[in-house]
Amino acid sequence: RCTGGLFCPAQRKQALLHIASRRAMDIEGLGDKLAEQLVDGGIVSTPADLYRLDLNTLANLERMGEKSAQNLLAAIERSRHPVLARFIYALGIRNVGEATAKDLARHFGKLKSLMDADKTQLQHVPDVGPVVAQSIVAFFAEKHNVDVIEDLLDKKRGGVSPKESAGEPVEE
Repeated sequence: RCTGGLFCPAQRKQALLHIASRRAMDIEGLGDKLAEQLVDGGIVSTPADLYRLDLNTLANLERMGEKSAQNLLAAIERSRHPVLARFIYALGIRNVGEATAKDLARHFGKLKSLMDADKTQLQHVPDVGPVVAQSIVAFFAEKHNVDVIEDLLDKKRGGVSPKESAGEPVEE
């Protein structure tokens, strides 16, 4: 297991692929080769950088024409308003899969409430035990993870706005 986090290029590529995956932010058209070009070329170093890509930058990449670039930008734009569960899953918190992300979204309703939760509060969520609770607390305790989230949510930088649900069931 690489411990470099988002500072390690291999980790950045995998984080981008996870965030773009169908069950996370669902950014169609962002695959292995493109993630590699974006990270290796220094174009994308954090997930929020995806939301700052422009047509000219993308169209000038290898194997990317203007039409492919437009399609990718449209997919990125569509991904700006995910349901909270998908956003939580997209963060790549260790031990938090899709089902747990849905349970967390349903229980807390707001990202801020989840981020502020302690281990005891987290363990009130169905199927969240001490190991998962510790993973979540540790994730949000890392300043660089919080910085990435703030960057994604900032209207001028990432512009991502998860649909929060104040304790109501999160729809798929």
